[in-house]
Amino acid sequence: QVQLVESGGGLMQAGGSLRLSCAASGLTLTNYAMGWFRQAPGKEREFAAAISWSGGRTSYLDSVNGRFTISRDNAKNTIYLQMNSLKPEDTAVYYCARGPKYGSTSDVATAKGMNYWGKGTLVTVSS
Repeated sequence: QVQLVESGGGLMQAGGSLRLSCAASGLTLTNYAMGWFRQAPGKEREFAAAISWSGGRTSYLDSVNGRFTISRDNAKNTIYLQMNSLKPEDTAVYYCARGPKYGSTSDVATAKGMNYWGKGTLVTVSS
């Protein structure tokens, strides 16, 4: 079965940390740009973080830059999102998605060619 499965979400107090994982099965992440998106209650889904196909470049939403780190492990067919210094406004369902082959972070940030999506994991940050 072709799928992306997110995990690692949960309830955390403001200032805490969480690490999200996105594991792929039935499809490869190697050589594909990848991204994390999020959707807060009552809001549209937005881009959060991207990593290029090589892993050499990353890009972030301004409000998470410096607090979140995206990474990838091609051997495990998995990407990660390390979230530090969490704020209540980070509360959202977080989705991972696969972008274009040999794609850039710009492709991901504009949701260009994002052809596979996970079902999401809920992150709730209390004040």
